Amino acid sequence: MSSRKQKFQKLLKTEVAQHDPFAALRYRDYRLFTIGRVLLFTGSQMQTVAIGWELYERTNSAMILGGVGLAQVLPMIALTLIAGHVADKSDRKHTMLLSIILLVLCSLALAFISYSQGTVVLVYSCLLLTGVARAFLKPASDALMWQLIPVSAFTNAATWNSTSFQLATVIGPALGGFAIAALGSATGVYVLAAIASFLCFALTVAIKEQKTTFAKEPISLKALSAGAKFVWQNQVILAAITLDMFAVLLGGAVALLPIFAKDILQVGPVELGYLQAAPSIGALIMAVALAHLPPLRKAGPALLWSVVGFGIVTIIFGLSRWFWLSLLMLALSGALDSISVVIRHTLVQIRTPDHLRGRVAAINSVFISASNELGGFESGLTAALFGPVISVVGGGIGTIIVVIATAMIWPEIRKLGALHEYE
Repeated sequence: MSSRKQKFQKLLKTEVAQHDPFAALRYRDYRLFTIGRVLLFTGSQMQTVAIGWELYERTNSAMILGGVGLAQVLPMIALTLIAGHVADKSDRKHTMLLSIILLVLCSLALAFISYSQGTVVLVYSCLLLTGVARAFLKPASDALMWQLIPVSAFTNAATWNSTSFQLATVIGPALGGFAIAALGSATGVYVLAAIASFLCFALTVAIKEQKTTFAKEPISLKALSAGAKFVWQNQVILAAITLDMFAVLLGGAVALLPIFAKDILQVGPVELGYLQAAPSIGALIMAVALAHLPPLRKAGPALLWSVVGFGIVTIIFGLSRWFWLSLLMLALSGALDSISVVIRHTLVQIRTPDHLRGRVAAINSVFISASNELGGFESGLTAALFGPVISVVGGGIGTIIVVIATAMIWPEIRKLGALHEYE
């Protein structure tokens, strides 16, 4: 028993010594891609703060806030299969560039609408077009990203993807809040978001052309649905995606932050920026920690317990009336969510063949990215009917119930071990 223990400790020490926390970042094209994503996400987060603040200032309506998410998610759902097929049949880099340009134009249009005090319908029209751009950008960029690094760096890349996203969502909301306060309106924030998107465009242009194994089958219902079929046949992937989707869908407290800031915590736009940045601060800290630690040996239990913790801190946030406690709970929610994001992204990419990456990424985006927007709509609807506190607390309780159900329906997820074993 003693020799077994010594052997295990020796293996663990070797693994730690060989672990390179910057493995993915050592590749030039991946660095360009990651910097571009940081800029794009930063501008997007600034824009999210501006839209939420401006619409709530003008309408005082929780339903209008919830509709912001719905307007962006509808195109993503409608175009999922087509966007995934395009990512597997066409040049992924070119698809990204066209999508980013559309995002630039949408931000500039929002700036004009804000300056001229255009109607909410016009704002929603821009958000619909933003959803179209994101519908094509997400599968193309996700599929391209994994071509920029070897399989051995996938786990590390998943961690840095989370880190870069959370870095942007820390900087973006804070900059958005300060910009609104400094400029006195949201107009300038939309212009800054357009500039950030254009810089992402320039960095993406600099990425070298990649050799891609494109899907050969002609467009058909069978070809379009191949990604969904692959996910359905891989039960562990399906369980991980479903768990994350419902956690985000039910735990959508972020969409109601303008209400919590103004009406419950009674703070201004700067503090709103802090609140919206808090989950990303927690996630950023956790992602950096995960990058420097060896891969998780029991990924399944870690995934389940992280989502349980996410539900608990969401409940506490909903009940809090103290700004600093609310800030802490949001930070913890981001840290716990970061664990599930890294596990899910690594699992999906390691098990997905290259010719299906675009379509699987499209399905993943509907499950996860779309659930963010649908979660915002669900939160806005329940807040309008029952109040924001019941909406958030009920969502936290629902998240915990979903974890229990997932563990019972897919027992394989409880037994999932070290992800690097699948490499």
